[in-house]
Amino acid sequence: MTAFRVFLVVCLLAIVTYTSVTIATHGFNLFPIFFGDMAEMGWPGQFNLDFLTLLLLSGLWVTWRHQFSASGWMLGLLAVFGGMLFLSIYLLVNSYKTGGDLKALLVGQRA
Repeated sequence: MTAFRVFLVVCLLAIVTYTSVTIATHGFNLFPIFFGDMAEMGWPGQFNLDFLTLLLLSGLWVTWRHQFSASGWMLGLLAVFGGMLFLSIYLLVNSYKTGGDLKALLVGQRA
């Protein structure tokens, strides 16, 4: 579990650093670029579509983990729009809440 937690912290730091530089250079204008690449039907758009479906799966998993409760839906939306920035923090916090129990981390209260 320690290696997994270190991985999450490294991911979080990398995303925060990269995102900060990107925002400083290009601003917050993400959506036109993201969906514009998809509309062009090239490899950047294919990657964005793949990434979008991964974000949707992440949001669905978080919502399911919280048994489709109101808070689960809010956390699921955060997962979709927050990506790894959200998911790294979410998994890190829950890895401690579950005492490092991987089954409880993955399935939540169902464990």
